[in-house]
Amino acid sequence: MRFRITAVSVAAALALAGCGGAGNGGSAASSTPSTTPSPVMVTSFPDLPAATGEPDLPGIATAAPASADTVGHIPGPFDDRFRLGEVSFDGQRVVGALEVTSDVSDLLELQVLAGFYDASGTLIGRGRFTHHLDEETHHDDGPPSEHESFTIAVPMRLRGQAVSAAVGVPVLVNE
Repeated sequence: MRFRITAVSVAAALALAGCGGAGNGGSAASSTPSTTPSPVMVTSFPDLPAATGEPDLPGIATAAPASADTVGHIPGPFDDRFRLGEVSFDGQRVVGALEVTSDVSDLLELQVLAGFYDASGTLIGRGRFTHHLDEETHHDDGPPSEHESFTIAVPMRLRGQAVSAAVGVPVLVNE
């Protein structure tokens, strides 16, 4: 009787071992992984140069406000999708807010670009505020936020030289 139970157990184990390969070629399948890559779609845009660095706005060099301690606007591709609120400049930082008006979906990416200008209106530097939607802390409670406050510090090497600023939006992505 003991021999019969052992024989049945061994037969069952062998049968299960043979079934273990089902779906991947069975017991005849090779146990070594294939080195042949799967076919992949290849996409190229030969006339489109790859992006380098941060996005810029073409009008930044000429967007200096007429008077010191003021903030001008740098025209950009998303101007029809937001409304700029009150923006101020104190020589150390630009502080402001904007309202996204194009959609009621969540704001995924936003970049506000600030140009800093000397007393003659020459562009002497840039600063950026970047918003990334953080999936870890994002909650879908209530309507999406359409308001974004920003602060952009004048780079340390330009403090004391920057007398005015201008802001624009080179990146705006919502769902």
